[in-house]
Amino acid sequence: MTVLAAGEVSPGLLGFVVVALLGFALYWLIKSMNKQMSKIEVPREDEQAAGEASKTSKAPEAPKAETAGAKAGADKADGKAGS
Repeated sequence: MTVLAAGEVSPGLLGFVVVALLGFALYWLIKSMNKQMSKIEVPREDEQAAGEASKTSKAPEAPKAETAGAKAGADKADGKAGS
């Protein structure tokens, strides 16, 4: 068996190919992530504040408890209670 000195050992072609493929995959993933992130629309703070102000100025809606109670009553009448 041949003993090699520490300076004579190198990763060779296979090591280079593996590192190159990892680099290419990383480049492709970052490019894809940037494309997906550019599709996201985040509302600006002033638009969000204006949207919240318009929600509070609208007429009040029916309370949620009444609509849920009416639905439960309808389900009991249909024989669907407990399912």
